[in-house]
Amino acid sequence: MDYRKIFNNNVSPEDFDKWRSRYCDELFADVIEHSKLGIGKTALEIGPGTGQATEPILKTGCSYLAIELGENFTEDMKNKFGSYDNFQIVNADFETYDFGKNKFDLVYSAATIQWIPEEIAFPKVYNILKNNGTLAMFMTHTDFKSSNEALYNKIQEVYGKYFKPEAPSTRQFEYKNVINYGFTDFECRHYHKVREYNADEFVLWTRIMAPQLTIQEPNKSKFLEGIRDAILSFGNSITLLDDIVLYLVRKR
Repeated sequence: MDYRKIFNNNVSPEDFDKWRSRYCDELFADVIEHSKLGIGKTALEIGPGTGQATEPILKTGCSYLAIELGENFTEDMKNKFGSYDNFQIVNADFETYDFGKNKFDLVYSAATIQWIPEEIAFPKVYNILKNNGTLAMFMTHTDFKSSNEALYNKIQEVYGKYFKPEAPSTRQFEYKNVINYGFTDFECRHYHKVREYNADEFVLWTRIMAPQLTIQEPNKSKFLEGIRDAILSFGNSITLLDDIVLYLVRKR
């Protein structure tokens, strides 16, 4: 299964946009400062989805290009950001797309580049970056164990019974391996957020995760209902602790 299109093919852009976790202003400020982004600079976003990480970059006035594999998400991006004069998007596969002579001051990925084999992703990014350009990669790791371990254990019982993805992802992607491909000045930064969900909200959030989208019936319904019942039994509230991780490197 091609996990790169699993969201586009199984989730509406509206649902994906509503329940996809958001990044923080501090992260975008750090990316913009690191890349010295602004008018006259160029940025490429790999796999923007529905644009959770797009507008702060567009607002710098840079020349922005996105490459998005999903047809539905591409159209959603056009509808959202087409009014920006500095916005462009192509519906294409980053792995095979020919960027020609285009070079970028910033290439970035919000929880997307990990679906591409590193031996393809990192050399290609290196080739299309300008000298001293920035590669920024970020994603969110969510912990709902620390805030309520008893509820977490109850949810794990549901996972044990019904979490049976049809096509589990076996790809291993190590962000730190980027330094093996000519990049320098490796940095890792962390940002933290807290979310509070009720049972229905948590189910709507978790059901758009890539592995969950491959669970077949009747396991899918039993899985989601089991999680909902577990949260209801603990007061209909669950706390999510988000660790947003940003990796930064340069091309020298």
